[in-house]
Amino acid sequence: MSQGNFILREPEYEALLSILRKLLLDASAKVVFLVDKNGTLLASVGDAVGFDTTSLASLAAGNIAATGGLANLIGEKEFSILFHEGERDNMHLSVVAERLILVIVFDRRSSVGLVRLRVRQATARLTAVMEAALAAGEAEAGGFEELTEDDIESLFK
Repeated sequence: MSQGNFILREPEYEALLSILRKLLLDASAKVVFLVDKNGTLLASVGDAVGFDTTSLASLAAGNIAATGGLANLIGEKEFSILFHEGERDNMHLSVVAERLILVIVFDRRSSVGLVRLRVRQATARLTAVMEAALAAGEAEAGGFEELTEDDIESLFK
């Protein structure tokens, strides 16, 4: 899958939100975030009040990048799933479609096993939406790639 920039249009965004809402309910989570690997928050569902979402997105991306470095040291491509256990809340992070990070915050009402099961199911749907978004973006980009420098210069004369 290409790692360049992509445009997330409203239909794909709504599809992602729908998947995240279902995951929130099915996993009995408190909040679910979808972040790109650059640390930008793309979407969230659940009770995000009290979260510094900008910092959370940035730190989640940094966490994935840091553990990717550790994975390389032992000959792995990356660790696609991370789990952090706290006194009250837990956090499950997973890489989706090689370019997104799914962050689920949950408490004692849920379990790691349930979250992992529901994430696995949601990941397939999220990947399909991302592939559609990327394909649509590549189809539109084709028109711009056909322009030459002379074509661009003529626009400004």
